[in-house]
Amino acid sequence: MRVLIAVTHLLGAGHLTRAAALARAFAAAGHEALLVSGGRPAPMVRPEGLRLVQLPPLHVVGTDFSRPLGPDGHPADATLFARRRALLLDALADFAPDAVITELFPFGRRALAAEFLALVDAARVHRPRPLVLASVRDILVASAKPERIAQAHERVARLYDAVLVHGDPALVPLDASWPLDAGTAQKIRYTGYVDEGTAAVPAAARSGVLVAAGSGPAGLGLLRAAAAAARLQPSLGWRILAGHGVPEADLAALGHGLPEGTIARARPDYRTLLAGAALSVSQCGYNTAIDLLATATQAVLVPFEAGGETEQRLRAECLAGRGLARVLPEADLTAASLLQAVGFQLGAKPPEGHGIDLGGAARTVGIVEDFFGVGRAVPDVAQGPCPVRERGRVAGGTQWALSLAAMPDQDIGVQHAHFPPPSAGEGGPRRGSGEGQRDAAGFGSRHALSGDGAHLSPPAAQGTLPRRGGRESAHLGFTTLRKTLDDLAACGQRVPFWWRDDDAVAASPALDRLIDLAETHAVPLLLAAIPARIEPSLGERLAAAEKTVRVAVHGLAHHNHAPPGEKPAEFGAHRPIDALMADAAAGLRIARERLPEAALLPVFVPPWNRLAPDLAAALSGLGYRGLSSVPGPAITGLVRLDATLDPIDWRGTRSLRDPEALLRDIATGIARDPTRPIGLLTHHLAHDAALWAFVAGLLETCCGHPAVTCLDPRRLFLGPTVETGAAGSNLSVSPAARNG
Repeated sequence: MRVLIAVTHLLGAGHLTRAAALARAFAAAGHEALLVSGGRPAPMVRPEGLRLVQLPPLHVVGTDFSRPLGPDGHPADATLFARRRALLLDALADFAPDAVITELFPFGRRALAAEFLALVDAARVHRPRPLVLASVRDILVASAKPERIAQAHERVARLYDAVLVHGDPALVPLDASWPLDAGTAQKIRYTGYVDEGTAAVPAAARSGVLVAAGSGPAGLGLLRAAAAAARLQPSLGWRILAGHGVPEADLAALGHGLPEGTIARARPDYRTLLAGAALSVSQCGYNTAIDLLATATQAVLVPFEAGGETEQRLRAECLAGRGLARVLPEADLTAASLLQAVGFQLGAKPPEGHGIDLGGAARTVGIVEDFFGVGRAVPDVAQGPCPVRERGRVAGGTQWALSLAAMPDQDIGVQHAHFPPPSAGEGGPRRGSGEGQRDAAGFGSRHALSGDGAHLSPPAAQGTLPRRGGRESAHLGFTTLRKTLDDLAACGQRVPFWWRDDDAVAASPALDRLIDLAETHAVPLLLAAIPARIEPSLGERLAAAEKTVRVAVHGLAHHNHAPPGEKPAEFGAHRPIDALMADAAAGLRIARERLPEAALLPVFVPPWNRLAPDLAAALSGLGYRGLSSVPGPAITGLVRLDATLDPIDWRGTRSLRDPEALLRDIATGIARDPTRPIGLLTHHLAHDAALWAFVAGLLETCCGHPAVTCLDPRRLFLGPTVETGAAGSNLSVSPAARNG
């Protein structure tokens, strides 16, 4: 895959830093990446691993983004813009990308709209047409003029396949800074924060105050206040780093009267210095926030607010709200106020684990890979349905998992186009599929899905499965199961059946297909949603399926907190019980805030199906009524109903397990004890055609049969509290339903 990323940074270097990190991530995954930069070269942005086209650079003075200046310092004129546009289009023609990513545009860079639109329009006439994606940071600055916001939304709807948001909605969702309309919200794909910094282990003994204020002159006020504070209280051990955009005369003035070495230029080992500092004083740009999170450093944040900028203040307040920093407003900044804030923060409790997603570089690659569909051409927006716009439906009946909500779970199994399946443990990618390896956070890098969202044809529903791993038909297995059910009905007995699906985050073509199956076969469905990753589109979709679907709480953020070498777990026994309880309570609270009240059940579904016993015992006190995992002991005060059947071969093909063996096991379990429920667990975003066909065939065979009772999660979990343990399951635990 060939990916072109177009970026123009005008003030600091944060936009270029993030775009360069993404380009390197694509290259590291085996793709070709071209970075087209339209801002000034930045000394602190690493050039290695980049294929770069440099346009005549633009910049701004202060915050006048409407009047970019050319290389000579004069306002850019039509000739300069024409030259930049020609070079940009030449790069597109020469590189012939499969995906074009515009950084910030169309949500910003209005002064450069002509060249960005020229790039996008030229890309759209290429055949096959490349994907067109917008790339934005976690927080945007919305115009006060509604017509400008409407114009951005119109461009997204007309020209873009998706919007990559490089943030974690658990910290700050995009709609906290930008008023999303319904169409744009459908196209949002959260990636997590893009962290390309070197790993820096926090020092055992930290000391000193480290001050930094970005790469340009915008942080001069903070640097001056810090220098004055250092003169007043030098014993704190100050080190003040000025960006390379700070003029030499200003740098010399800052250092007047300070010990040698106190003032220096920004350094490439900044993160290492940060990991050894007792306290950081800085602004709160995107990359600075990531450095603080990665090094768990106490911080005083002085967000940049000149010219009505709100981005840094919002980010700083969100970090402070989690106890990770103290905010000192720029308007209140003096040497005295800075010393007061520093003293307070040095005496504060050190920050604990934050759980904020920093895996955005690798995950961006995975999302684009999934979206691109492993070499499939994308139809023209003007001539056919767009994969995102038409909820993933494209020519030829192919759909892609487009959202991080598509990730499988790992112990009974699936992903947000990327979570490790609950049953897969450390399972690898599908053999022979070209799937990429998981990244360090446990997310898959590619997860192509198939199917057109329509109901399966009668042959598939009757047991003929698409070829997969040499298994062409489950006919014998379905015949055996049907006969077992017929025999049960003749004896006047019935077997309970219930259905859970994991890792929902957003509306998607796969979710539509899942709900279609549930509604077609009149089967109530319990959908486990990841609270911190829930996107607005999920609530909207569920509102239209209120008679069929109820939602459970799937942990908090599906983050793996397990120590290295151990199986992944978000709520494992290795974490303090107070932290587990706080996260479980937060999951229920966030789910209640983001989902329709009628849709949500207070049922806890632990990611990877791993749960500390102490937390299980505490769930009822947090407001939960139920627990669903893999078969385990009864929990006082909770209704427990566990999954027993996962058809995905997580440790092998990552497609359908042997269907005849699966169906034979179900029939054997029913004959042994028809009172034990069949608990079907699916992961809609990980399904290929064989899995969809199997699930459809199973529902058609079981649901509606006189020997089967379909259980309704609402009545199960909201009725009188009972205790059901391992005895409440129909089958001996299948390999796919174990914890590891």
